[in-house]
Amino acid sequence: MALAIFDVDGTLVAGPSTEKRLFLLLLRKGWLGPAQLLAFLRFGAGHAADRGGHVWKRNKAYLDGLPCAEVEALVSGWVARTVSRWWFTPCVERLRLHQAAGDTVALLSGTPQFVADALARELGVNRAFGTVCATASGRFLAHPPLRHPFGGPKLELARALCVETGVPAGDVFAYGDSVHDLPVLRFAGHPVAVRPDVALRAAAQAAGWEILGSR
Repeated sequence: MALAIFDVDGTLVAGPSTEKRLFLLLLRKGWLGPAQLLAFLRFGAGHAADRGGHVWKRNKAYLDGLPCAEVEALVSGWVARTVSRWWFTPCVERLRLHQAAGDTVALLSGTPQFVADALARELGVNRAFGTVCATASGRFLAHPPLRHPFGGPKLELARALCVETGVPAGDVFAYGDSVHDLPVLRFAGHPVAVRPDVALRAAAQAAGWEILGSR
């Protein structure tokens, strides 16, 4: 039995990222007001020094003050209704092949955990690791995330999954689209660059990795 690790945005999902789609959904629903937008901007300004250009990927402060249960219910229904139009079909087909083979399948993504969970339900995947946002009294906070699977932390989760499942790195299949997925792809015995960005394509070609699709 193998372990198959899938990135989400740009890999399983084509087009705009799940988080951009979420932001626009909340905006359309009138859930994002001046307080949320100001919290988002403050987070970016306040954490730019320690996170550099990646601060915006980690920034979930636009959720500040929103009720967790209501957001999660909204997202669950929204994903169920619309996600069939988001998929990059060749990558979803790979995921189905892993499931049919009895492999352990996991999603690792920087998207909020409740989005990752909703996607996992639609795919029939039992393990999903997204960004865990800080909360208090049932509402989201504009604090740094408790977990953000991106770069090094994403690799740490992949290693932990190997320990949990007893699958060695040589039997890991990893699917990613970005140069930021390189730590996990280099760790895996079977790396697959999916619709890779320029930097990842160059790395994949140099290493002789499989490339699935193009942008």
